[in-house]
Amino acid sequence: MEVRKAKEVFTELREVKSPGDRTIKERAALSKLSETKDAEETAELRILKREEGFRMIKGGKGYTIADIEALPEGERAELIDGELFRMDAPLRIHQKLLAKIFYKIMSYIEKNNGKCEVYPAPFAVCIKKDDYNYVEPDISVICDRDKLDRKGCQGAPDWVIEILSPFSVKMDCERKVKLYRETGVREYWIVDPEKETVAVYGFGRGKMPQGTGTQTSGTCALAEKVRDEPVYYAFSERVKAGIFEDLWLDFSEMDLM
Repeated sequence: MEVRKAKEVFTELREVKSPGDRTIKERAALSKLSETKDAEETAELRILKREEGFRMIKGGKGYTIADIEALPEGERAELIDGELFRMDAPLRIHQKLLAKIFYKIMSYIEKNNGKCEVYPAPFAVCIKKDDYNYVEPDISVICDRDKLDRKGCQGAPDWVIEILSPFSVKMDCERKVKLYRETGVREYWIVDPEKETVAVYGFGRGKMPQGTGTQTSGTCALAEKVRDEPVYYAFSERVKAGIFEDLWLDFSEMDLM
């Protein structure tokens, strides 16, 4: 509607020879045309910037942490070797599990006056301490406080927990297994709320005690095979945190309804 009005106004004024010949009505019409064009250009620029933002977070090579910081407000992404991966909004069950697991770990650390610190997402982890790798694990436990600064963690956390979502299988079960293993994460858990399993990777600890679950019981078993095979536990089992002496997480006690 506004575009048609602008054209109509332009038609009315096309015979005007000079500013001195314009009537009050003509000058008002011309002013309205200018305002309409400015509004249209502003709207087009806003849409263009938004589209540029979405294109930027669809993935690709050569991105840096500066691109993460330049994302549109409300958008989140992770960066692995210069490739940008968009993060979708988590499901409710994801957030409920995140809150309960975080509370259990935090309570244990505080009760035992532990030196480790635990952080829930969003928490910035510059895992390779360079400009091309940036992740936001669901839960990060860091026991070397020298790695912590005002922005987050510089280097690998000791323990990382990711809560699996339908759209994060390849990321959590393949890309991050490789990334966390290579960068020195000591322990990596993948919690699958749909299958009700926990896949536990103990990098560098040798063969881990076997849970009652099998290698095919979790969603991650469908992912491409990697060098380190996880141990699977069902939610009905208590799962021991390898980096602590006596911390067990009992998922059967968590009200996830």
